Amino acid sequence: MARQKANAPTHHTKSDRAREHIQELILSGAVREGQHLTSRQVCEALGVSETPVREAIRSLAAEGWLEFHPHHGVVVATIRAEHIAEIHALRGALSALAVELGAPAYTEATFAALDSNIAESSRAAAAADPHAYARLNRAFHLLLCDTPQTPWTARLTSSLTAQTSAQRRGFEAVPARMHASLAEHQAILAALRRRDTAHAATLLVEHERTAGAALIAALSETRRPAE
Repeated sequence: MARQKANAPTHHTKSDRAREHIQELILSGAVREGQHLTSRQVCEALGVSETPVREAIRSLAAEGWLEFHPHHGVVVATIRAEHIAEIHALRGALSALAVELGAPAYTEATFAALDSNIAESSRAAAAADPHAYARLNRAFHLLLCDTPQTPWTARLTSSLTAQTSAQRRGFEAVPARMHASLAEHQAILAALRRRDTAHAATLLVEHERTAGAALIAALSETRRPAE
């Protein structure tokens, strides 16, 4: 996502470093939902004081990555099944907005990056690798927001995507969904190449609705009592 990096502030603060470190811990699975995360852990890993780490923790808690518990301190946030439909509806609306606002700015480099993502995603799906596919899925949706017109859309999309991927409640919970997701990505990209932005936006809304429904069904199945 070169454009976003080029437009990013040149001053990378200690709080920024702490924030990125914590996000990577969560997304990599080093810490999982409900697990404790202390400022001391981050301080020792980065060699910084607690002040910027606490600032990063407050910021991530406000975005839903972390939760404060009176008796347990800071833990990785847990997403409830009843919120999944809302999260995916929001993701669909944001994705639709991203292409409506940003698609006119897509360049050949944008389409080349999307093509590369599709090719890698195809290999991940063929290998039945939900972790790789989840990473590539996040990248696909963020590529759609990688325009000067949609920086806030990109930021909100990243935060909402983390709500499910951080808890491994995406393709790890629904591995069979990878091939359908890939086909949907291919259809979205085909519409964007035709510059049919309206159809691409419609496909994105349906793509997220379907993904949310599949995830809810999978979670409901795992919680059903044995007969």
